[in-house]
Amino acid sequence: MSQLECIEAGFQAGGKTLLSGVTARLSPGRFCAILGPNGAGKSTLLSLLSGQRRPTRGEVRLDEQPIDRHANAALALRRAVMPQESSVAFDFNAQEVVTLGRLPHRAAPEANEGEIVADAMALTGVSALGPRILNTLSGGEKARVHLARALAQLWNPRPDGSSRWLLLDEPTAALDVAHQHSSMALVRRWAAQGAGVVAVLHDLNLALRYADEVIVLGSGRAMVQGPTAQVLQPALVREVWRTGCELVTGQDGAPQYLFGA
Repeated sequence: MSQLECIEAGFQAGGKTLLSGVTARLSPGRFCAILGPNGAGKSTLLSLLSGQRRPTRGEVRLDEQPIDRHANAALALRRAVMPQESSVAFDFNAQEVVTLGRLPHRAAPEANEGEIVADAMALTGVSALGPRILNTLSGGEKARVHLARALAQLWNPRPDGSSRWLLLDEPTAALDVAHQHSSMALVRRWAAQGAGVVAVLHDLNLALRYADEVIVLGSGRAMVQGPTAQVLQPALVREVWRTGCELVTGQDGAPQYLFGA
């Protein structure tokens, strides 16, 4: 079965344990949110799942093989990463940055490469930003451009049927409320169409509304993984985030938390 999983995965750097003994199994076709307080190891876990870091204990597997046994070129055809930092070293414009998402496909390009880039930019609402230099954009505009780049990288299903993975590190941090919801709705649709989506989030209400399942981290370890509504119960929220909360039903019928209760 096609899965992305970590087995007792941990990571140490500079004598400090950033992540300790996390076991989690992720499946394509689902949107999983990684949650936890500051310093819990959320970004570290995502970097292990993406193959950008190698665990110092345990292992990460893709399709039952250690992820570092997958060649980088092959991995780039199947997983795209949107990091927290969204600046680039050169004066690329927004369209050029999105086009970078197609580089892994240069050995076997699609017939409509230009259309893929244009369509990815339209999906994230950045078409008008195409000529603008990326580093002149606002934080939210940069984030949407990088989301378009990641979508362009994974645009079409793989010919061999292998899974695709979209890994996002705090994709909503710089976005206004409207763009937070539109971006989360977009990646949820991608999951519904068969991609595996994993996103580090801080907003529990976004997770409640859009994520199929969550991994909750505390003190560098996975406290629980499971369906969102079952896991994000008030008792767990109070334990992990150490804040008062009340789970209520919003005007649209969706559950949401009020904090400080």
